[in-house]
Amino acid sequence: MKRVLIAGALAAALLGGALLAFVAYRERESRNVRGSSTVEFVTTQPTPVKPREPGVVWPTFGYDPSRLRVASGIELRPPFRRVWTFPARTLVEFPPVVAYGRLYFATNSGIVYAISTRTGKRAWRYRSGRCQAGSPGVRARLIFVTFLNRPPCNTDRQDIDGEVVALYAGSGAVRWRRRIGPSESSPLVVGGRVFVGDWRGRVYALSANTGETRWTFQTGGKIKSALTLAGNRLYVGSYDHHVYALNARTGKLLWKAGAQQRLGRRGTFYSTPAAAYGRVYVGSTDGKVYSFGASTGKLRWAQGTGGYVYSSPAVWRRRVYVGSYSKKLICFDAATGDERWSFEANGPISGSPTIIDGVVYFATLKERTYALDARTGRLLWQFPDGQYTPVVADAKRLYLVGYARIYGMVPR
Repeated sequence: MKRVLIAGALAAALLGGALLAFVAYRERESRNVRGSSTVEFVTTQPTPVKPREPGVVWPTFGYDPSRLRVASGIELRPPFRRVWTFPARTLVEFPPVVAYGRLYFATNSGIVYAISTRTGKRAWRYRSGRCQAGSPGVRARLIFVTFLNRPPCNTDRQDIDGEVVALYAGSGAVRWRRRIGPSESSPLVVGGRVFVGDWRGRVYALSANTGETRWTFQTGGKIKSALTLAGNRLYVGSYDHHVYALNARTGKLLWKAGAQQRLGRRGTFYSTPAAAYGRVYVGSTDGKVYSFGASTGKLRWAQGTGGYVYSSPAVWRRRVYVGSYSKKLICFDAATGDERWSFEANGPISGSPTIIDGVVYFATLKERTYALDARTGRLLWQFPDGQYTPVVADAKRLYLVGYARIYGMVPR
């Protein structure tokens, strides 16, 4: 009996030691990683790609295909005054695109609106009968919108589907529609192709003219982010804990990088990547912001924020801006991941920051929009509405996205 007790005690000690070693190993794996300013980092300042098509001002979620979230050539600074308000009546989670003198956006209830940038008056609306969570894309007088399943919106059913629909910008009439899995992936429209992902884990390259499939790629989990393009590479995050780089022409896998291993659930990627400086920047539900080499997929830095990061990064002047559920907007050094400054807001930040004329805008789940000096983090202005990604703009007006309203604003 004594030998049995001794053997049991030894086994328990060994098990306890193995458990402690495993915990220590996981803690090392999930540690913050500081980056290098010389390894796979290009110092050339990325310039947001201005739309080439006449009449198109803000063509996609994040402004340009690299999703830098920085407007080019727009000079508007706070404070602002409101000149019109459009009542959307239900949640507007994602910001409009701006083209042809109109704002195009969708509500969570699946209604797509076209409204005048000058007056806020409705030009047309399209009722999809589906749930919706994404910005449109625009090209060649067509508006591309992704849709989720039909209501109820929050469902665990496996037999649901979604759509990509191309609408004529002038009338809202349907040009084509394509059935895919439920999708909240804001379309990326480049070179005659529409790139989207869906909840079935599939990436699609579709013809912008017809909706026909050019290629597909299968990931291991739901895709909820939009795709990002830099050069001939597409980047997309998946709920299988990985970020993928694909050849934009063929869909061939170039690399696959993962969130850090840790104690508890491994991080997933809702955040849309931003591509700049030879890096890919993306937030994760493990509370980290990751920087991967754009060519190799190797981890270059990882920094914690203290809360979930659903926010898509903005990248400007060698800085990366990300919101966190910790209530903080944090500015990181793009090369090393060192924190440059942080600003604590009134509530969790789920949406993505946007930079216009050196001012970074973001909103909180407590329905407030903030404008900070992007260099210092100093508060410049705030507005008592907004919840997710807060603003887009053209040369004359700032368009602020409230919970269920769009505001047209001009500098005071």
